[in-house]
Amino acid sequence: MKKISLAWQIFIGLVLGIIVGAVFYGNPHVVTYLQPIGSVFLRLIKMIVVPIVISCLVVGVSGTGDMKSLGKLGGKTLLYFEIITTIAIVVGLLIANVFHPGTGVDRSQLVKADMSAYVTTEKATAAHSEIDTFVNIVPTNVVQAFANGDMLAIIFFSVMFGLGVAAIGEKGKPIIQFFRGTADAMFYVTNQIMKLAPFGVFALIGVTVSQFGLASLVPLGKLVITVYGAMIFFILVVLGIVAKIAGYNIFKLLGYLKDELILGYSTASSETVLPRIMEKMERIGCPKAITSFVIPTGYSFNLDGSTLYQAICALFIAQMYGIHLSIWHQITLVLILMVTSKGIAGVPGVSIVVLLSTLGSVGIPVEGLAFILGVDRILDMARTCVNIVGNSLAAIVISKWEGHKPKSPEDLEQEAA
Repeated sequence: MKKISLAWQIFIGLVLGIIVGAVFYGNPHVVTYLQPIGSVFLRLIKMIVVPIVISCLVVGVSGTGDMKSLGKLGGKTLLYFEIITTIAIVVGLLIANVFHPGTGVDRSQLVKADMSAYVTTEKATAAHSEIDTFVNIVPTNVVQAFANGDMLAIIFFSVMFGLGVAAIGEKGKPIIQFFRGTADAMFYVTNQIMKLAPFGVFALIGVTVSQFGLASLVPLGKLVITVYGAMIFFILVVLGIVAKIAGYNIFKLLGYLKDELILGYSTASSETVLPRIMEKMERIGCPKAITSFVIPTGYSFNLDGSTLYQAICALFIAQMYGIHLSIWHQITLVLILMVTSKGIAGVPGVSIVVLLSTLGSVGIPVEGLAFILGVDRILDMARTCVNIVGNSLAAIVISKWEGHKPKSPEDLEQEAA
């Protein structure tokens, strides 16, 4: 009997989780018994993210060994991220203007969710200005940055450490060997943890459906359909054009990442697939120095799905309240989202937090967010997939920009044969 592929195992877990959650909707025992399974799986993934990022960056940067080349790579990466995320915001606004997902929605039929957790988080992040975001990239305590999973601070330290290792020449070779062995060992651990993915997905999606139920999608069905349609359009058209320019086929990339996309969709977490994406991008020929820098950095600066979602939801709430936003208000919204969507990827419910700090500046009632929290998890699953594809493609584009030519999945199969 042919072995069932990981993608199919995860998909089966997803379907079974939906069925169990729907059958036992509102039953507290589902959360009691399934939540620990999902939590353990997510913790296993988070456990290996920091060691992989550090080891890969140190090895990659020490191999480059040139501050000028590294600065050039960083400049290209951030420029690319800014262009793509700005396009995502504009596409979101255009789609919301065309399809009007909030027009005609009866607020009396919607359930208001508790916003207190998000408001607390928003207040905690509001004190940090855009300048503070860049200042905080430099950690005062490296161990604390590791413990908190502060990805930007971890990247900064790893880059500086890698340059230091490169600068000491022969003395640094044992250090490089240590981190190369660490990276290989952690990728092996990743592959072992992925064998538990179907169980983790089953538990996480089962808990979600049992808590919110499929009926929660009905009143906000137009918003859900609009967001999903926008995400599909962005991947196939916008990212498809970018991939074409880089000499890559977006459909081949989607096929190559099918396991990661199903897992990311099911868990609504990009972090669960970060190690696997880095490994796969290296496998097709993206240099370690590029994948280990571009992909983790993209988790803070290249959240295409999240920015697209934020733009649509902002107009959805305005339309729901009957507020007309002029073109100048929408341009202001674009400019604000370009700034507020950066650098706080580690915050839970980041898209809601960003919208909380953005809506009031253009006259949109922030309390409108309470109406969409019931379907936020469903929407989060879609935007996670866009973030995964966007960051994977970013590694290919930057590699191409740096003169490398990533291989197609078919090339890898031929080499394996």
